[in-house]
Amino acid sequence: MASTFQERKLRTVFAAFDADGDGYLREEDFRALVARWNRLPGVDPGTELHARVETLLMGWWAALLETGDANGDGAIDMGELLALVDKLPAMVADVTATAETVFDAIDANGDGVISPEEHRRLVETWNGRSADLTGVFELLDLNGDGHLSREEFALLWRQFWMSDDPTEPGNSLCGPVPGQREG
Repeated sequence: MASTFQERKLRTVFAAFDADGDGYLREEDFRALVARWNRLPGVDPGTELHARVETLLMGWWAALLETGDANGDGAIDMGELLALVDKLPAMVADVTATAETVFDAIDANGDGVISPEEHRRLVETWNGRSADLTGVFELLDLNGDGHLSREEFALLWRQFWMSDDPTEPGNSLCGPVPGQREG
């Protein structure tokens, strides 16, 4: 059962994915998400990275539909998404593999690290709009070296998807979570 904090976090995920704002996640919403990711440098149609991103996002849609569509209507509501939280700890390898593809899509200059600007691009692509990220990157940069390594990013990604601890920095990876500071 999702905690109050996880529910707040997943509501931000749900809102980011629900492209038409109708209160349900459908295949069309995930196709819209793919289209947002396709606007990133290097994720151009016809590229290997484009194929990976599309396969990844549509694969998660298929998994979500298979495991979360309790009433079989082809749509996922917030309650069905929340029920999926309990299944994520058994999916650590899948979540980590997702981090690899997301990292590659966000690392626009291919230098093997995520800069603050590349992180901003992640959040804006994820949410479909800009966000106030004041202080967020500094929180995420675990070793304070000014960028996120692939290893840091994978840890933060797992925290984002699975953490129930509001103090873990990865919860802010895709933008601030309402009420995060209060726990």
